[in-house]
Amino acid sequence: MLSKNQIKLIRGLSQKKNRQQEGLFIVEGIKGISEFLKSDFKLKSLYTTMPIFEAPSELVVAISEAYLKKISSLKNPNTALAIFEIPKPRQVSDQGLVIALDDVRDPGNLGTIIRLCDWYGVKDLVCSLNTVDCYNSKVVQATMGSLTRVNVQYVDLNDYLESSHTKVFGTFLDGENVYTSELPSEGVVVLGNEANGISETIESHVHRKITIPQFGEIKQTESLNVANATAILLSEFRRRSIGK
Repeated sequence: MLSKNQIKLIRGLSQKKNRQQEGLFIVEGIKGISEFLKSDFKLKSLYTTMPIFEAPSELVVAISEAYLKKISSLKNPNTALAIFEIPKPRQVSDQGLVIALDDVRDPGNLGTIIRLCDWYGVKDLVCSLNTVDCYNSKVVQATMGSLTRVNVQYVDLNDYLESSHTKVFGTFLDGENVYTSELPSEGVVVLGNEANGISETIESHVHRKITIPQFGEIKQTESLNVANATAILLSEFRRRSIGK
């Protein structure tokens, strides 16, 4: 049985200000929780309807499905909900390929981009301060555990790019064709906001503008979804780096 204060704390973690104040975030479902338990993330507490997880017994609380529904943000909660501590910020490497996001707001997009970084071996994802919080429960859910393997850091993106010692690529409709361009194995690739693209301030730091060309005869689609664009760009950058 859970107390009213416990329920209030857990449900409160759906808000960014509470996550930041408590230094905690929520992971739901067997797959996601299992991934985080295998990682360096520190478990605070685990609420489950079935004893199927390898975790310290003093941190595991057996609950009913009714209580799981009370504390879950999902319409159909899956077995368990865990609370983990938000880790301290880690330094972003200046080597290899880095993805940078300029005010990406949709949780599903960010979650998918984190999974893509994991798939393509991108260890660092740099986010502007106005990009959606990676510990938002919808983002965590969408990453399917990839958040444990990608270093996501929030920075003043202008300052970060200004001090960067590597080439900065930006995605623009009038950029050079990514399929015919020379692409290095190292650099920062900036992707912009879903509605407005890359801001003028961030554009001033871009060394090379690139674009994913549109092949349809009736070119009425304004732009690609930012997560889809990330997938194509990472595929091209990695394909060109093979053998280098």
